[in-house]
Amino acid sequence: MRRIPLPDVARTAALAGMVIYHFNYDREMFGWSAPGTMFTPFWYWFARIVAGSFLFLAGVSLWLAHGRGIRWPAFWRRFAKVAAAAAVVTVATYIVFPDRYVFWGILHAIAAGSLIGLAFLRAPWWGTALAAVAVFAVARWGHATVFDAPWLLWLGLSAGGVLTVDYEPVFPWAGPVLAGLAFAQTGALRHLEGVGDNRLGRALGWPGRHSLAIYLIHQPLMIAGFMTLAWAT
Repeated sequence: MRRIPLPDVARTAALAGMVIYHFNYDREMFGWSAPGTMFTPFWYWFARIVAGSFLFLAGVSLWLAHGRGIRWPAFWRRFAKVAAAAAVVTVATYIVFPDRYVFWGILHAIAAGSLIGLAFLRAPWWGTALAAVAVFAVARWGHATVFDAPWLLWLGLSAGGVLTVDYEPVFPWAGPVLAGLAFAQTGALRHLEGVGDNRLGRALGWPGRHSLAIYLIHQPLMIAGFMTLAWAT
């Protein structure tokens, strides 16, 4: 299947949502909006919709790349890039926020979700969809104190809270990946091949084709901008 422009455009939209969220997060961090703004219901759900969009599209992309057969070299190259980027985020946030660094954020979730998705590439779409529902169900009702151990926090099933600036554990965030994979398995993408296949669509999809690089550089650039503005004023 040739490259379909629509997922790239959708990923660009998710990137725009991410930049909007982080811009307002940084405003609060620098004291230019009311404390607690980013914990209001609007921003709470905004962040989860954006994160879910990225993970859903990761499931769609997994099918587009490997639905006709797993291309192992390409898969491991992509996995290594995402995992390395996740490690960079962990190290960088540990330096800046040692008490609430990102040990399992969106990139960690994409890497783990891609591995989990491999097990469902040959499953029928409804089987993958049921697995997604099961992930959400476990996330809702599977919490227990046994999962409070630090080395199990990546599962998302601890009974207590977790202190980190970004947290997308396996439960429930593998759910959107499987949901995206199930959607792609239905064959619906065949009817969307021509959507956005024009000059505007390709332009809008360009950021989506470079989402990993944009994800890594946008926050350092925005924080540097806020620091410069704070110094200047």
